[in-house]
Amino acid sequence: MPWNLNSDRPIFLQIVERIEMDIISGVYQPGQRLPAVRELASCAAVNPNTMQRALSELERTGLVYSQRTSGRFITEDTAMIEGLKQQIAEEKIHDFFEAMKHLGISKEETLQLIQQHTTI
Repeated sequence: MPWNLNSDRPIFLQIVERIEMDIISGVYQPGQRLPAVRELASCAAVNPNTMQRALSELERTGLVYSQRTSGRFITEDTAMIEGLKQQIAEEKIHDFFEAMKHLGISKEETLQLIQQHTTI
């Protein structure tokens, strides 16, 4: 899947979000080794320093950890991963309801539309 990075926000933050999504969606499993910085940078078409910065941020949050001679790995803390998944889902839902509100659609109407759409 292409990385689809754009210039509206810092690239390293977009990389962090992409890797977080890959983790919570199961592309990377708990305890799995991440590809090397240069490999990830090549896939994302970014400078390795930018990728390094993103991975350092993921380490700071605890989602990724380093083993000195073996590379970087996804946390084995499944509760942390599930918590991140829940947090991102809630943010997406909030953003969706805000967008619907800006369209002039009430929460009740939005819920009706969702209900109609899920029965199709």
